[in-house]
This record gives sequence, structure tokens and C-alpha cells, in this order.
Amino acid sequence: MPILIEMPKLSDTMTEGTLVSWLKKIGDEVETGEVIAEIETDKATMSMESFDDGILHAIYVHPGEKVPLGARLAILLEEGEEPPAEGAVIESSGSAVVPDEEAAAAPEVASSASSTAPAPLPAPAVDGARVKTSPLARRIAADKGVNLSQITGTGPGGRIVKKDVLNAQRSARSGGAAPVAAAPTNLAVIRPTMGKGDERVPLTGMRSIIAERLLISKTQIPHFYLNIEVDAGPLMAFRKQANQAAEKNDKANKYTVNDFILKAVINSAVAVPDVNASFDGDAVVRFASVNPSVAIAVEDGLVTPVIRDAQDKSLLDISLAVKDLAARARSKKLSPNEFVGGTLTVSNLGAYGIDSFDAIINPPQAFIVAVSSIRKVPVVGANDQIVPGLRMCIGMSCDHRVIDGAVGAQYLAELRRLIEKPALMLL
Repeated sequence: MPILIEMPKLSDTMTEGTLVSWLKKIGDEVETGEVIAEIETDKATMSMESFDDGILHAIYVHPGEKVPLGARLAILLEEGEEPPAEGAVIESSGSAVVPDEEAAAAPEVASSASSTAPAPLPAPAVDGARVKTSPLARRIAADKGVNLSQITGTGPGGRIVKKDVLNAQRSARSGGAAPVAAAPTNLAVIRPTMGKGDERVPLTGMRSIIAERLLISKTQIPHFYLNIEVDAGPLMAFRKQANQAAEKNDKANKYTVNDFILKAVINSAVAVPDVNASFDGDAVVRFASVNPSVAIAVEDGLVTPVIRDAQDKSLLDISLAVKDLAARARSKKLSPNEFVGGTLTVSNLGAYGIDSFDAIINPPQAFIVAVSSIRKVPVVGANDQIVPGLRMCIGMSCDHRVIDGAVGAQYLAELRRLIEKPALMLL
């Protein structure tokens, strides 16, 4: 049976994709899991894998073309199979990347099946139209008595996957948690008056997503802001010693100020775990791991890849991870799973000479740390004398539904302690 390959959802915020290149040509054999194309999303350029075996029969989207999720990209045929008739309904391949949850659950389902394989469950339909659903999701829905036609899929092309069914079951069992309000879509846009020589530049996919998410953040998250000024002198001296020691040991890595700030931010979240959380409708989710999102400026916007389980990483591990993420972010070679699961964000504008600023929370996280430049300023010394000193402003934007003022103050006090006594963050 012919298999239709559709534009997959390769990131959590993707609504359309640009076909960068085909790695297979018409007539080539394709195997399941084989990379067949590269897709540029709103965040990065991703490798697209085939979900089925077959022969590439037709290509509908060419390099450089942008199409929405679910748009047809190509068709696979079996060996010796006749091409489909014009207008024939073609089965979708579903996903270009197998979700981790389904891949993990598949062996368990197989081992519990009897020796006689059950007939596949039919795909549900709404108003006569087929609802795209993974086989595992259909099986779980049948077992749990969940109506698939009432579920909105989050998989590629709106496909219903396992987590959608389980979330729907939990919601039904709890009577339905209060839904998060949608972002306002009817706000009036005050448009600029354009004159001679003015240029209107359409938003890229990335800038559209940034605009959408930040509007949601500022209109739905009750922000409050805390700011401190820290003595950066001990940190700069400690960094100098660390880099000198690395050079003597012939180690290539050079530590940046941001490496130490990140380490301090992570350790402070371990010391004050109440900040490492997220608002979830009728509950607050407290995370077991500290997964910082690192804000990285790229050519047409900002991306926030994640360092996972950072509480278990050394300063060297964190330094190398940031360098790797930054390099791959700027070449758009990050994978989709590297953008999800962040529990806090660090935005550092120190390199741009910014004295202080307040950042916007990256939803669904509960806070973001804003790091400014290190300034040489006159300060009052130990003997009440004016002496030269190094100072740095740090801001913390908090979601008041999750973090109270006192908790945020405790976090910043711990952050100040580690920055002003940097050797402590290595213990």
C-alpha cells in the first residue's frame, strides 16, 4: 500500500517547516529509521527519519519550500507496487521520528500479547474524517475506554500518541483540571505608518514563535522582579586562577564568566528547591532535576537549549556543554529533544555591556535569571574608604503563582554567596 510522508512536528512549537534538502532521490530504497531529508523548524535544522520501508516514488516539496505541518512531502511504494491513482486516499506514515515513550512501551505491549496477534484497532473518525492515531495510542484508548475523537493530538501532524491518551484519562478522572487560557488573539495591532524607503520584513518562523510565547508569558504569568548587586571581584580572580591552571595542564578548555554563573545558578536551585518548579493548572510541579535552559542569540532570534541533570555535572562538564550547544545552535544542528524539559533559564547580556535588565519568563518555567555586565565602580571598602571594585547586577523574574517573594530572596541570597565565594560551588 502506498505510504504518504508528511511534514512532521519536530519541535514543541513548530507549525511549519522548510525542506532544506532530500538525502534520497526518486527510485532509492528507504528503510525505517533512515534519514531521508533535513527540515528547518522554528528552532533548528533537524534530520527527518523514515517511519516505513519502501521505494521513494514521488517528491512533492523541493528544497527551500516552506509548508505547514501535515503537508505531503513524498510517497513511498513497496517493491513492484503500482503507483496510486490520481486522487486516491493514501495512508500517512504518521511520524518521522518515533516518540521515546512509544518506542519504550512497544516491547512491553509485544511481550504481553498472546501468540495469536490481535487484529489492529481501526482508526477513529470525526465527521467521517480519519483521526491520525498511533497503534499504541489506539490500543491504550481501547483498554482505558478513552474516546479518541475527543482528543487533540500532539504528535507529528496532529497525530494522537500515547501521552495524549494518558493525559486525557487523568483529566477525566480528576474531573478536568482548569485549562490554561489561550493567548489573546483579538488584540488590536497598532500598525506603524510607513514612509518612502521603509521596508516591511515578514517574520521568520522563529520570530513568530518568540512573539507568540512571550505574549503568552507577559499576559498569563504574574511576573514580579527581584534584583541584587554582587561583588564580582572574587569570581574574576577565581576564574583567572582556573584558566591559568588549565593552561599549565595543557587543557584546551577556557572557562567563561558565564560558566561560573551557570554553576552558581544550578547549585542555588539545589539549595532552594522550591524555585525549581512549574505551575500546572491546579497544582505545582516540583522537578527532581535541575535542567537549565541557556539563552543563545542566533542570526534570526533566540533559542534556549537545555542542559539536563545539571546538578550532577562539574564546572568543566557545564562549560563544555554550553560551548557545544552554542556552536550547534548557530549552525541549526540541535535536535528537538534538546529544547524541551528546561526547569529554569539563564539570560546573560553581560557581553553586550548591559548594566541591568529584567527578563521575561520562558513558559512553563517559573523563573529566569538575568545576568548583566561586570562594571568597575567605586565602592565603600572595609575601612569605610572609597576603593575600586567590580560589581554585577543580577535580576530574577518570578512566577508569583509558584514562587513567593521570600523564596525568591532566599534563592538570590544563595546565588550571591556562591558568586562572592566561588570556591564553594565546586564542593
